Amino acid sequence: MADANNPLAQFVIEPLIPIKLGELDASFTNSSLFMVLTVLATTALMVLAVRPRAAVPGRWQLLAELRYEFIAKMVSDNIGKEGKPYFSFIFTIFMFVLFGNFLGMLPYSFTFTSHIAVTLTMALVIFVLVTVIAFMKHGMHFFSFFLPAGVPIFLSPLMISIEVISYFTRPFSLSIRLFANMMAGHTLLKVVGGFVFPLGLLGIIPVAGLVAITGLEFLIAFLQAYIFTILTCIYINDAIHLH
Repeated sequence: MADANNPLAQFVIEPLIPIKLGELDASFTNSSLFMVLTVLATTALMVLAVRPRAAVPGRWQLLAELRYEFIAKMVSDNIGKEGKPYFSFIFTIFMFVLFGNFLGMLPYSFTFTSHIAVTLTMALVIFVLVTVIAFMKHGMHFFSFFLPAGVPIFLSPLMISIEVISYFTRPFSLSIRLFANMMAGHTLLKVVGGFVFPLGLLGIIPVAGLVAITGLEFLIAFLQAYIFTILTCIYINDAIHLH
């Protein structure tokens, strides 16, 4: 059992339902639980939104429509008409990361997006999908992506090396950005919260800090979902248009 006073204890993955498949540990963990809750919450929101189909949108329908239009505009602005087939994938990514981040803000919850194993897996899936799209659309011409037009021949080896390294580090930069921001923010909340009771009456000071940091963390939770999603759009755009 993790030490509750340790700011990093909130990130410990604990098995809830032990499952062993030979040497493989496939236990259902607290991380798994909150991924399931995220999917259920997202699904519930969309079901509540589309069931009434009122001429005058209710709160749930309006909320869902705003998210739909937000992602549709993101896809249109960053990919264009060619991005329509990938709308569902991009919308799912945004909702999964957003709800995962927000659920992690609840007391006694677990933020699975604060784990590099989760964010890297998501980023690798995106990376593989983008590469497959590029090959399906351009074939071997895809490799021209690593040599920008107009580059002098003598600079080609250097530019190709830079572009290849940049391309293959995409999943790492994408995953580390999300994981690091969520982990840092939650750690800060735990550290500041640890000063409330020991300071007695002066604990009002860290409480005020907690309120401010919590508000900032909700903003960061949204921004990180947005950044993760818009970078996915940019990578798909690169795969389609090779620029």
